[in-house]
Amino acid sequence: MSQVYVEDVGSHDGQAVTIKGWLYNKRSSGKLHFLLIRDGTGVIQCVVVKSAVPAEQFALADHVTQESAVVVCGTVRADARAPGGYELSVTDLQVVHTAAEYPITPKEHGVAFLLDHRHLWLRSARQHAILRIRSAVIRACRDYFDGKGFTLLDAPIFTPAACEGTTTLFATDYFGEPAFLTQSGQLYAEAGAMAFGKVYCFGPTFRAEKSKTRRHLTEFWMVEPEVAFLDLAGDMDLAEDFVEYVIQRTRRERRRELEALERDLGPLECVRKPFPRLTYTEAVTLLQEKGFPVEWGADFGGDEETAISQAFDRPVLVHRYPVTCKAFYMKADPADARVALCVDVLAPEGYGEIIGGGQREDDLPVLEGKIAAHGLPQSAFDWYLDLRRYGSVPHAGFGMGIERVVAWLCGLHHVRETIPFPRMLERLRP
Repeated sequence: MSQVYVEDVGSHDGQAVTIKGWLYNKRSSGKLHFLLIRDGTGVIQCVVVKSAVPAEQFALADHVTQESAVVVCGTVRADARAPGGYELSVTDLQVVHTAAEYPITPKEHGVAFLLDHRHLWLRSARQHAILRIRSAVIRACRDYFDGKGFTLLDAPIFTPAACEGTTTLFATDYFGEPAFLTQSGQLYAEAGAMAFGKVYCFGPTFRAEKSKTRRHLTEFWMVEPEVAFLDLAGDMDLAEDFVEYVIQRTRRERRRELEALERDLGPLECVRKPFPRLTYTEAVTLLQEKGFPVEWGADFGGDEETAISQAFDRPVLVHRYPVTCKAFYMKADPADARVALCVDVLAPEGYGEIIGGGQREDDLPVLEGKIAAHGLPQSAFDWYLDLRRYGSVPHAGFGMGIERVVAWLCGLHHVRETIPFPRMLERLRP
């Protein structure tokens, strides 16, 4: 009797199979036990009929505890009433391990309790759906860039200097020398772009932001493409095409999981090119018309981003923010030195910024001046400045935060559920 995974039982209708997994839940009805077994790919209802199995196995089915590891043999049978449309008529049940009393019971639990038991919370149907969607998003990101001739460039996690500002660095000792956890792989991706033309890096990034908002984690994952000979207009085109691809592919591949989360798929179906584009100045006007007391020159917070995104039914690209709002490496607009050649992509439905990027400063003296103006140690950026000494060209790129995209896709209130083990201001365990 061959072992099959729950997600594949549909192709074994009428056949005898073996399912290996864990008891998710159960209920009894006299001479019947209904065991819900999960195996990581899905959940299937296994029906134990008293007359069809030995007495000791029927008793075992009655007493097996939640999350015990089991091996179930039986015949697959189509049943529209069963979870997933199929159930298993059990002929044999074996318990591999009897679980102790499980702390996460089928009742309401507080968020703090669930996060303390995150290693077990991952087994729930909701978390299972969210993290399978996350996996699909990551695969879509890689396939998009791999399919367009980008080279994967792995950026280091230990870095000697800041990329996004010195106030959000996690410092560590590197054999007697100060080092920091990376805020972004972008600077190294720029080196890769000068070597390979177009690259992307994908990995964890760290921001020591003392923020408790629903959009912030101290450790999150970013995918960051960088392309030589690309300007801001091309960068916006790339971001737009990329977001549409990732959202539409994941919507198709993970429809079952999205429906399990009761996600309204209508807004996701609207994520089609072209996306609306606003200058920062136009965005300020829009906010002022909505009653926000924002003045030109101020950066946008979560409330402002939400208000802007709610004016559209798909992502909106806001470009040319004031240079004072952006990092040292952003190139100023030759047509207006007050603004940078940058872009943020704001997700609809109030989810805010999912992408930040733009055209990089490619002029050596200007970049040296910006590093000095930001009070950064030039010695830590000698290698970065070399990129402007040896074959400097216009280039651009962006970073997309995986957790914010997953939160948007899943319709979640907080990003803490979008990563297996979230790290937040007051959360380091488990």
